[in-house]
Amino acid sequence: MRRILGVLVLTWLTLGLSAQTLTVSKLEEFLTSSVKLKATDKEVADYVSKIKLTSQLPPDFLLEMKALGVGPRTEQALKALSGRSTSLPPAPDLKPKERAAPPSRPAPTPAEQKRLLDWMREYASNYDKNLPDFICVQVTRRYMDPTGMELWQKQDTVTTKLTYFEKHENYDVVMVNSQPVQNVSLKDVGGATSTGEFGTMLREIFSAKSETTFRWLRYGTLRGRLMHVFFYDVARDRSEWTVKYQDLESVVAAHEGLIYVDHDTELIMRIAMETKGIPSSYPLSKAWTTLDYDFTPIGDQEFVLPLRAEVRMRAAKFLSRNEVEFRLYRKYGADTTITFDSDLDALDSGMIQEQPAPPPNQE
Repeated sequence: MRRILGVLVLTWLTLGLSAQTLTVSKLEEFLTSSVKLKATDKEVADYVSKIKLTSQLPPDFLLEMKALGVGPRTEQALKALSGRSTSLPPAPDLKPKERAAPPSRPAPTPAEQKRLLDWMREYASNYDKNLPDFICVQVTRRYMDPTGMELWQKQDTVTTKLTYFEKHENYDVVMVNSQPVQNVSLKDVGGATSTGEFGTMLREIFSAKSETTFRWLRYGTLRGRLMHVFFYDVARDRSEWTVKYQDLESVVAAHEGLIYVDHDTELIMRIAMETKGIPSSYPLSKAWTTLDYDFTPIGDQEFVLPLRAEVRMRAAKFLSRNEVEFRLYRKYGADTTITFDSDLDALDSGMIQEQPAPPPNQE
């Protein structure tokens, strides 16, 4: 990403200056810096809401910032800013003195993009067919915020034994807040939960009946590996993503997001999706899911399996966030055991943060 202006972002946020007029380039620098410095989503969104631009926001600007890691409040503020900028002239191409352009990596040709998408559809339809039977530990750290201001309060940590046998998932809760429990299901613990990480999301996005539209967007880097990043969109009347709030009936939501595909192996390594078009009468207004996969040994073979998922939901001001990690994969067998001694430490942030794609001559 671009040059980090740490001093600049701290100055803007702490002084709370109003009605700043910025170029698109300066806005991008500010948002990049705010993510790196872990400024709160509320602070950044409040500042963005006061910004005036000198030109329109580029069409892919919001997608780029979402991939960078801006929060949901900032995302909404950027959407409003984009609306306010429609009457302005288009953003000019950045001059060399404003952005030092590294050697560009050519985008795949339309024929190559089509080949990749055809392969991804085949991969998704067969993903769970190629998985072995296994058991693993699923650690879910749950947070809530009744203020809607990203002031997160830890709710609990739920440790689950996840068994994948004959293409079916089974979840047995074994600890809550490091305390052993027995005969407890995910439904019994209440609060926000999620399932379907082992193929369901992949199948739905790439199913022919979903009529998903795809568009190659850019390159990126995850866990040191070069990625193709595709944008996708599923209409509500073709969607199978259901969301549920408390005891109300579930509703179907349209969704869009990003698909990250390993450049070398052409395997899918991340799905980032968010709902859109939930009926306004329904209390739950938004849901976000990011699922990361990684190469994982089981027995004497290596498989691409879920590494981490993050699920967020909003109902009016109430926010919930689940950080789900999949650890200690073992081949399933009658004598296979996993020791549940205590909560595992959270994964290093470097495992999940996207980095910019290197120039071709720096791979």
